[in-house]
Amino acid sequence: MKTSLYAGVAAMAITASMAHAEAHMPFAKGEGDFNWDSLESFASEHNLDGETISIFGPWRGDDQGLVESIFGYFEDATGAEVNYASSESYEQQIVIDTEAGSPPNVAVLPQPGLIQDLVSKGFVEPLGDETAAWLKENYAAGESWVSLGTFTGPDGEDRLYAFPYKIDLKSLVWYSPDNFEDAGYEVPETMEDLKALTEQIVADGDTPWCIGLGSGGATGWPATDWVEDLMLRTQSPETYDKWVSNEIPFNDPAVIGAIEEFGYFARDDAKVAGGAGAVASTDFRDSPDGMFASPPQCYMHRQASFIPTFFPEGTELGVDADFFYFPAYESKDLGKPVLGAGTLAFITKDSPGARAFVEFLKTPIAHELWMAQSGFLTPFTGANTELYANDVLKKQGEILLDATTFRFDASDLMPTGVGAGSFWTGMVDYAGGTAAEDVAKSIQDSWDSLK
Repeated sequence: MKTSLYAGVAAMAITASMAHAEAHMPFAKGEGDFNWDSLESFASEHNLDGETISIFGPWRGDDQGLVESIFGYFEDATGAEVNYASSESYEQQIVIDTEAGSPPNVAVLPQPGLIQDLVSKGFVEPLGDETAAWLKENYAAGESWVSLGTFTGPDGEDRLYAFPYKIDLKSLVWYSPDNFEDAGYEVPETMEDLKALTEQIVADGDTPWCIGLGSGGATGWPATDWVEDLMLRTQSPETYDKWVSNEIPFNDPAVIGAIEEFGYFARDDAKVAGGAGAVASTDFRDSPDGMFASPPQCYMHRQASFIPTFFPEGTELGVDADFFYFPAYESKDLGKPVLGAGTLAFITKDSPGARAFVEFLKTPIAHELWMAQSGFLTPFTGANTELYANDVLKKQGEILLDATTFRFDASDLMPTGVGAGSFWTGMVDYAGGTAAEDVAKSIQDSWDSLK
């Protein structure tokens, strides 16, 4: 009896161990259309038996489970053990750890400004010219990604310090296919078409847009995304970069023009649900609801890829709601710019394992395994887009691959007092009727006060 009991316990332990392994490797190696050859090739070049690699990042909850599944294949290929940690206050924790001399081997952050601070203090190791060349060659709009991962070192030299991995897409317009079909509207291909459609909906006696800037203490941020997208559609990427760094002032005509482009959509009572006066007070989480009303209170809503979280319960993406690329002006010859955000991996404590992990991120499999689950987009041209978990992710991934320019959310790159302060409040003032020139000057004044 005792022997059979021990046998049962042992069997349960083995089963639990196998279940743990499977939880970290959700797809059987060799099965499906994954690029398993890239994993085998990587494994043949990296033997890290006995090495432990510490990785610190922003992913918690469901995302932690997803990223740990990617680590599982890295561990299986190399023999290394990955210890992943996160924190609710991860931005503060990484500063504490690096300054205390106890950093992780690899850190992952969604804030380039914070990475620059760490680089400036000598806490981050350069990734090298070879990795910069790889990004340029293998990521769509590769030069943009090299630029994003490049920071100024303590010696004043610019080098690649961070590897972009897991991207978020913002340049999207959401709509109801049924509403469009019922009204005879077609998805616009250019900004000229989008404005013509906006005017047509008004002429038909309906309201084209739902826009909401409300977000508690962060009220105003949705308008900053609008302005950033419109900067990329009216100005060159170089001008966008100069705006972000304040090399051109916030009240430069280029910036004022982008703010007024937002005003075309948001400050006309006929074009926005509830009238222009409702824009600033409508919560961004509630603003898409008008698309699903009967009859519709609006036909379009510009917002990032996360917004379906706040759609009415039971909304089926691709059926009840869909999206299209927030288009560029055909007449301005600025290509297909995309606004977004994302996470960047960088080395804070060098080791063979840390370097190997960056090399792992260059394999198609490191992207495909997360693509096939949820919440992951990549500009890596070598990854199989057929592996995206659903058509929505695949379509968003293709927008990234079609991009000629990618730029990170500008407000996230600006000093906090501006990007998460006066820019937010200034856009609320603008939505309320304050002139673009006055708003832009007040934001620039706040920036000057921080210098």
